[in-house]
Amino acid sequence: MAANRQPFLYPRIMTHNFGAGPCILPQEVFKEAADAVVNFNDLSILEISHRSSDFVEVMSEARDLVKKALGVPEGYTILFLQGGASLGFTIAALNMMRSTKRAGYINTGTWAKGAIAEASAVGIETDVFASSEDRNFCYIPKDYSIPNDLDFVHYTSNNTIFGTQFKNTPNTSAPLVCDMSSDIFAHKIDVSKFDLIYAGAQKNLGPAGATLFIVKDEVLGKSTSEFMPKYLNLANHAAKDSMMNTPPVFSVYTSMLNLRHLIKNGGVEAAEKRNFDKANMLYNEIDSNPLFKGAADLSDRSTMNVTFLLNDETLKTEFDQMWNDARIIGLRGHRSVGGYRASMYNALTIDSVKVLTEVMNEFTRKKG
Repeated sequence: MAANRQPFLYPRIMTHNFGAGPCILPQEVFKEAADAVVNFNDLSILEISHRSSDFVEVMSEARDLVKKALGVPEGYTILFLQGGASLGFTIAALNMMRSTKRAGYINTGTWAKGAIAEASAVGIETDVFASSEDRNFCYIPKDYSIPNDLDFVHYTSNNTIFGTQFKNTPNTSAPLVCDMSSDIFAHKIDVSKFDLIYAGAQKNLGPAGATLFIVKDEVLGKSTSEFMPKYLNLANHAAKDSMMNTPPVFSVYTSMLNLRHLIKNGGVEAAEKRNFDKANMLYNEIDSNPLFKGAADLSDRSTMNVTFLLNDETLKTEFDQMWNDARIIGLRGHRSVGGYRASMYNALTIDSVKVLTEVMNEFTRKKG
């Protein structure tokens, strides 16, 4: 070991990670995953064969835990694939394309716009029947009519950049598709309302590298697309239990550990209560503190990504120094919008939220 390198210790020096990208995970999960990197079954989890019985058991348990955590009904297949939700935009569009080659989209920000663009690129006519772009995506559209004769309707459940979140599932007779990357496992959902759900792992599920697909069996293999690469066809992955090619082994394994931890600690229902309490604590501070203001409309505020602004931008340097000194990281807003964003995924503790609110309160006290 190099002379200036300290051995890794558990728990780590406490930091309060409000970052919006790669997720915060429970310390217990970090430790189990780290141990498996050294020794999983006499080999590292990073080097085992994905065809081995040990990993086949991991994949099977991961799928079963998704079903248990979300109450997935019969008639759905669980897949762990690669490519992130950005590839999911294309996969969803291709697999859900039917006779009209026309789909309805709700545009609520950057990731929804990405999904619209990718659907258009593969030959789908995109009908953006609702959008909040007129007010820079600070709200969720509500007064809209969904057109008829759509192959599917697509929306993004939580908007990480702008801090808005759907509180109700859109009501449509068309097949429903949702990108749930940033709030899956954070609150209860009725999976039976959806034909396809997809979500990048790196928010509430596990480390980046895996993408979760929950797909209704009856939609598999029904695409009318003339462009369907083998890897993008979900029916092929379903037939091979997510192992048509080498899966993201470490991400799937860590996701399995995290799902075990979630269920052991009260499941999605308990996580939803904790997430509400965290969000309520921070929003109360924002609303009562004269130096700050929320960026999203009150009724549409996200419990996962709290976006807020300083009323006086000349105070930014001083405030930034205070939260950095408190070992808070990842609080800056997305580069496209500025301000601040406190991402509070499942594993972030309420103690970290208390630290942030105390910093905000103390900052205001100092400024009079």
